[in-house]
Amino acid sequence: MPRKPDGASHHWEFFRAGGVDQVRLDRGSDLGRLRRLDQKLWVALSCPVKGLEFDERTLALLDADGDGRVRARELIEAGEWACGLLKNADDLALSKEGLALASIDASTPEGKRIFASAKHVLASLGRPEAPEITVAEAMNTAEVFAKARHNGDGVVPPDFIDDEGARGTAADILACFGGEGDRSGKQGITKARLDAFAADARASSEWWARAEKEGATVLPLGDATPAAFDALRAVRPKVDDFFARCRLAAYDARALQALNREETAYLAVAAKDLSIGSAEIAGFPISQIAPGKALPLVEGVNPAWCDALAALRDLAVGPVLGRDRAELTEADWSALKARFAAHERWRTERTGVTVEKLGLPRVREILSGVTLDPLAREIERDLAVAPQVDAMASVERLARYARDLFRLARNYVSFIDFFARTGATFQAGTLYLDGRACSLCVKVLDAGKHGTIAVMAKAFLAYVDCTRPGSERMTVACAFTAGDSDNLFVGRNGIFYDRKGRDWDATITKIIDNPISVRQAFWSPYKKLLRFIETQAAKRAAAADEASTAKLQGVATAAGEAAESGKAPAQKPKFDVGVIAALGVAVGGIAAATTALLNKFFDLGIWMPVGVLGFLLLISGPSMLIAWMKLRQRNIGPILDANGWAVNALVKVIIPLGTALTERAKLPPGAGRTLKDPYAPKKSIGPRILFLLLLLGGAGYGLYRYGYLHKWLPKYFADPRAKREAPLEPAPPPAIPPGGG
Repeated sequence: MPRKPDGASHHWEFFRAGGVDQVRLDRGSDLGRLRRLDQKLWVALSCPVKGLEFDERTLALLDADGDGRVRARELIEAGEWACGLLKNADDLALSKEGLALASIDASTPEGKRIFASAKHVLASLGRPEAPEITVAEAMNTAEVFAKARHNGDGVVPPDFIDDEGARGTAADILACFGGEGDRSGKQGITKARLDAFAADARASSEWWARAEKEGATVLPLGDATPAAFDALRAVRPKVDDFFARCRLAAYDARALQALNREETAYLAVAAKDLSIGSAEIAGFPISQIAPGKALPLVEGVNPAWCDALAALRDLAVGPVLGRDRAELTEADWSALKARFAAHERWRTERTGVTVEKLGLPRVREILSGVTLDPLAREIERDLAVAPQVDAMASVERLARYARDLFRLARNYVSFIDFFARTGATFQAGTLYLDGRACSLCVKVLDAGKHGTIAVMAKAFLAYVDCTRPGSERMTVACAFTAGDSDNLFVGRNGIFYDRKGRDWDATITKIIDNPISVRQAFWSPYKKLLRFIETQAAKRAAAADEASTAKLQGVATAAGEAAESGKAPAQKPKFDVGVIAALGVAVGGIAAATTALLNKFFDLGIWMPVGVLGFLLLISGPSMLIAWMKLRQRNIGPILDANGWAVNALVKVIIPLGTALTERAKLPPGAGRTLKDPYAPKKSIGPRILFLLLLLGGAGYGLYRYGYLHKWLPKYFADPRAKREAPLEPAPPPAIPPGGG
C-alpha cells in the first residue's frame, strides 16, 4: 500500500489539460518530494520497461524488483536517492548528458564513495582533471570492470586464477558442484561452493579411513570389494527367490509346476518378438526349480540373467569360494552374503558422494591445503573490490538518473511533454497516410490483445505493420483524430517515421472504427445513402444484364426452333399499355407529392431557411449527436493500459488536441497556386441548365404563390390569395319538379 502523504509543507502547482488537473514539475527538487504528492493525483502509477521511446537500461535500473514495470514506489525511491546525493537537487531538471563532479554531495558516506569512484573512472580513461563524467563513460567503465579478473561479485572462474594447482582445484569443484555466473559471463566458484566441497571431501576421506582401519572386515577383497558387492547386489533378489522356490518344491512336489511358471506364460511370450533382455523373460525364475537344487552359474540359466551371474562368479564367488565353481548351493550363497555384510553396512553410511568421481587420492591431495588456501585467497581478493565496483555501478546509476529521471517524471506523474507537443515517451513516431500526419502512435506487441482494451478509448485506431530492411517488424497503433475515414481501410499503405527519423513501410492490418469528427458524422448519412444507391444500382445493372442475356439467348433459341419447324416466331407488341399506365400513375404520384412538399415548404414564408436547416438536422442530427458524445469520451488511457501502463486519470483527447495530433495537408504560407487543371474532365453544361431551370421554376412558383405575378401581370395570372380567402358560397336549393307541390 502506498504511504499516505506525511503532511510536510510543499507548494505544488497544477495545470489543467485533457480534462485532468496535473502537477507541474518545474524543479528537480520536486522529484525528492513525490512521496508527499497524493498518488490519486498522479496521471500514471506504472509503466512498462519495453516499448517506450526511453533508455531501456535506465528503466531497468528503476525496475528494482525486475517485474518488467516501473511502479510509483520505485520512481519515488529513485527520486529521493538521486536528490540525496546532489548538492542542488534542481540540477536534475537540466537533464544533461554529463554529471558534474562538483554537484555530487561528498559529505555523506555514499556520496564520498561515488565521488571517489567517478574520479577513479576518469583517471583510468586518461581524464583525471575532467569536471564531469558522461553516462557512456560510466557505463563502459563499469562493463570493463565487470569483466576484469577481480570484479567484486565473489565468483572466481578458473581462467582468472594464476596458481596452477588452485586453478585445477577450481576446475574439479566445478565438475562436482557446478558453478555460478560471474559478471564476466563465465562460470566460477564462490566461497559457499568452496566450503561445501571441502566439507564433502573431508567426509568422503573419513569414510574411506574407516574402511582402511577395519581392513578385511569392510574390504574383504581389498580394492575389488566394491565391484564384487555390486555384482552380488545386482542378482540377490533373484537368487534369494530361486532358493526360496526350491525349498517350497521340497516341501510339496505338487507346487513344482507352478513354481517353474505355467506353459501358458511361455506361450504368451512366444507370441511376441523375443528379446533376451525383455522384462517378461527376466521375470521367469533364474533357473529351473527342483527340490534341494544348487544354482547353476553357467549352464541352465535364464538367458536374461547370464551376464549378471557371470559377473557374480568372476568378481565374488571365485575370489571368495574358489575359481572353478560351476554352481552355488544355498549354504554357499548364505556364506557369500555374510562375507559382504560389513561392507554393505559401510556402504549404507557413505558420505561425500559428490566428490567420489575425483577418486580418493585426488580428494586427499586437495584436502592437504596446498591448493585450497590459494583458492580461498583468490575469492577474498575478488570480494575485497566489491565496494569499489558497487560504487562504479552507482556512478552510472546517478549519471543516468541525472539525465533521464526528470524527463520520465514529466511523462509519468503528469503528461507534460505530451500536452506540450514535445514528444511523450509513449509516442513511437509519426504516420503519414491519406494526406495526414498522425503523431499519437504507440508500439504494441499483440494487436489482437491490444484491441480488446484499446477499443474503450473511443478513438479511431489503425494498427499498422511497419517493416524496414535490416530491422525487425513492429506493430504500431495510430490514432486518427482529425479528418474522416472514407479512405482508411485494411491494406492501405503509408510511411512511418520513428523518433530517430528512420522511415518504415507501413500497412494497415486492423481498424477500430469510431467517429473522427462531427463534420464526418454530418455527411455520413448522405455518403451511406450514395453508397447504398451505388450498390443497388450495380446489383440491378448486373441483374438486368443477366436477364437481358438470358432473354437474348431465349429469343435465339426460339428462332432456331422456329427455323427448324418452319414457323415464324410470335411477334410481341411494341408497347405494353399496362406498363405505360403504371408509369403514368407513378409519375403523377411523384409530382403530387413534390407539389404538396413545395406547398408546405413555401407556406413557411420567411422561415424557409429554418425549414431547410431542420430537414438537414433531421437526417444528420442523430449521427452528429452520437459522434459528439463519443468524441467527448475519447481518451488515451485504454491505449496505454493495453500496453502495460497503469493510467490513473481519464486523459481526454478533446477536439482541438485531436486536430493537433493529426495534421491534415495544407499549403505552406505564401505558396503560389494555379487552379487550372489541364487534366480535369470537361464539365457538361447540362447539369447547370437543369439546376438553373429548377431554380427559376422554384422562384416562379414562389412569386405566384405569394401573388407577385398577379400584381405585376394581372391579365395573365390570377390572385392565388383571393382563392384562399374567398368565402364559401351557399349551396343552391334543390330543384322542385314540375307538378310538385
